[in-house]
This record gives sequence, structure tokens and C-alpha cells, in this order.
Amino acid sequence: MAEVILYTKPGCCLCDTVKAQLNKLRTRHPFELREINILEDRDAFANFQEEIPVVFIHGQKAFQYHLDDREFLRRLNSAPEAGERRENGS
Repeated sequence: MAEVILYTKPGCCLCDTVKAQLNKLRTRHPFELREINILEDRDAFANFQEEIPVVFIHGQKAFQYHLDDREFLRRLNSAPEAGERRENGS
């Protein structure tokens, strides 16, 4: 199952919007959603403090600030080639 990572923090209205979109999309197209609070992860904070929300799909940075549903689904359904998966920086 595809893994999607959302970098977020409490009190971020853009993060709340993207999280709601992801949860809605997840009901129609299953994927594993992992949410990382950048205030609880030193490396994530250093990497994304000014960029949240950030969404990674298949280990690759896919969206920042906003999420396009159609493009998200396209990327979700594009399985990475073997050895192509990149680390997410956390």
C-alpha cells in the first residue's frame, strides 16, 4: 500500500485543509497516511518549518502548502520504480 506522509503542526489552517482532503481521498483510494508534527521532530522542523503543510508520496516531496486532488491521485497511482524511492529527509 502506498505511503503518504503529511508534515504538519497544530494551529495551521492550511495543514487542516490538506489533512481533510487526504482523509476524504483515502476513503476512495486507500493509502497509508502518516502524519508528522514538525514540533515533535527536530529534523522535520529544520527541514519544513516555513513550508508546511508538506506532502510526500512514495518517499518523494509532492505538494507544499496546497494539494490538488487530481494530481495527488495521479502521483499516488504512479508506483515508483525499484530503487527510485527517495528518502523524505526526516
